[in-house]
Amino acid sequence: VVPVVEAISDLSDAIVSVDTSTPAVMEAAAGVGAGLINDVRALQRRGALEVAARLGLPVCLMHMQGDPQTMQASPSYTDVVTEVRDFLLGRADACLAAGFAQEQILLDPGFGFGKTLEHNLDLLRRLPVLADEGYPLLAGLSRKSMIARLTGRDVADRLPGSLALALLAAQGGARLLRVHDVAETTDALRILEAVQG
Repeated sequence: VVPVVEAISDLSDAIVSVDTSTPAVMEAAAGVGAGLINDVRALQRRGALEVAARLGLPVCLMHMQGDPQTMQASPSYTDVVTEVRDFLLGRADACLAAGFAQEQILLDPGFGFGKTLEHNLDLLRRLPVLADEGYPLLAGLSRKSMIARLTGRDVADRLPGSLALALLAAQGGARLLRVHDVAETTDALRILEAVQG
């Protein structure tokens, strides 16, 4: 990913996020212009927390039950929202103890990462519980398989579902949205903002 991060950083003044759990990749990407570390393992891999703290970049900490190979085998929670919240706040506390400022920490509930459709819907319904914890909340719902479960649509036909989920996430307190269809999502959010005043 390092050459890609470098090329984008050279072409744009946008903040480039590198999606990695590997300390060496974090370090190399930061060296060529990455401005945010997005880690699906929430800096739990050996050495990741220490390297990220030394680099001084903001981090996005995501919740995932299990690992990418097994996470959808049989996700199970007593209360998905409480368990996701407690995990994310625990990882945020670890970051604070390692020297991060609170303003450098973003939280991502990890829609679709070790969660059933019902878990995802419950997280979305109760998103304000997570959004009220004092950290900016990121939601990645664009084109997710949960849309197919609800509508039967293939990936190429999931724009309406993606827009609906983006609006619901924004209404629930998400401050950042990870999307594929940027222009369409921006239009939808502008309308939402106008209506909400």
